[in-house]
Amino acid sequence: MNRLKEKYNKEIVPELIKKYNYKSKMEAPKIEKIVLNIGVGDATTNTKLLDAAVADLTAITGQKPVVTKAKKAIAGFKLREDQAIGCKVTLRGENMYNFLDKLVSITLPRVRDFRGISPKAFDGRGNYTLGLTEQLIFSEIEYDNVVKVRGMDIVFVTTANTNDEAFDLLKGFGMPFKK
Repeated sequence: MNRLKEKYNKEIVPELIKKYNYKSKMEAPKIEKIVLNIGVGDATTNTKLLDAAVADLTAITGQKPVVTKAKKAIAGFKLREDQAIGCKVTLRGENMYNFLDKLVSITLPRVRDFRGISPKAFDGRGNYTLGLTEQLIFSEIEYDNVVKVRGMDIVFVTTANTNDEAFDLLKGFGMPFKK
């Protein structure tokens, strides 16, 4: 069993039950999935950039990403309908816990001048979105092989009903929120 999953069952759930007065441990919120998304706007002019983004996401997550396509044409961005403009990966189960463990214990502490992540990026329904400015903070990415430095979104989808519950859940997993 994964280290974080064990911590969730033995430490985080009892804490949440005590704090929010749940009647059963099934009521305690949990992380459903983690979605990583890279938007590649430049893919309209150079398709090699999209391949590089797919390779980076594959290296980071160990899972093959899905290529996302434009829903409608936007002339101002030289964008046609069904044109590939990004990629995303949805992590669940064991892969999700492995990625979260790696993110919290290895990746985020490697960021230079890191003071914690913003506690304000909750959506009101208990989901948290973390925006990263570069993929280089992940140890799987080799600096010499990077075609272009790009950011990504990491969305933590939880079963929590409120932002406070989700905050306590993620804090229990060791997410380094700003004070």
